[in-house]
Amino acid sequence: MRMVAVFVFEVAVMCSGLLPARAESPALRSQQTPGEALRYAMEARNTDGTQTTAYRAQADGVVKRNTAGILVDEFGWSQLSFGGAAFSLSPASISLRQELSTDPAFRLSMPDLSKAQPALIGPMLDLLTFYVDAQLARRQDGLRTVGDRVYVKHGTPNSWADHVRYTLGEDSIDFDITLTARDPQTRTLTLVVKHVPPAMPQIHLPADWMRAPVGDTPNNWVQVKNAGAGKYVASVGKEVFTDEIRLRVDGTIGSAVMENPVEVSERDCSDAALLHCGTTRRYRILRHIEVRLQK
Repeated sequence: MRMVAVFVFEVAVMCSGLLPARAESPALRSQQTPGEALRYAMEARNTDGTQTTAYRAQADGVVKRNTAGILVDEFGWSQLSFGGAAFSLSPASISLRQELSTDPAFRLSMPDLSKAQPALIGPMLDLLTFYVDAQLARRQDGLRTVGDRVYVKHGTPNSWADHVRYTLGEDSIDFDITLTARDPQTRTLTLVVKHVPPAMPQIHLPADWMRAPVGDTPNNWVQVKNAGAGKYVASVGKEVFTDEIRLRVDGTIGSAVMENPVEVSERDCSDAALLHCGTTRRYRILRHIEVRLQK
């Protein structure tokens, strides 16, 4: 399975650095209340071929102003479990704080994962992904009324290769954002943010057999895993994300759901050039994540 950390970091940098902070949707401008307590319940299910894993976690936060005067949500984590079994967090993980904000003036970045237990990395990055998409939507001046849709080209490959276990790992995506609903009674807006394959994905494909489309678009996801003893597991495919985010009018995420399927074509290879490979096997990776505001 791919490593998500670098992907989320690349998207966060893109949202914070490449898009102008002055561009903001009039419909999504907001103002939170400093001191408000937030509690998110998170659930995730990951199916990788025939193997399924699941986690639950709780993020407790408070709205505060940072040193730049920007309103941020500062979270700590607890109540982590896998497959229904409680997972004990270390004192360092319990004391770790993660700052996030949907405010376009805030520069989203990776949390300090060196202090987090590996089991906590997934929940932290999944929550970051929802904030990335919500902030990206708030940056779009074209999202004014229900039905408005904005397409944001990105395409630049995002890499998670560590050149040890993964010699290659890239995906290439654009963003397709729609303001789908406004509910005056709950004072919420609903956004659908799709991470979609560009018309011409920019991933690097080392072997010709990897160019055959796995889905109905050009392949935008590739991974090569070092299996040891000169052997490699080479995978290519189509990846999409669909995030549905219900955003309160004050800018707080009320709830969010992510569907992240990857259609994969994979071969076992006996050379680094991926020219001498076995038969193709097809399978699907599917990640489903939900987060809901409890208070």
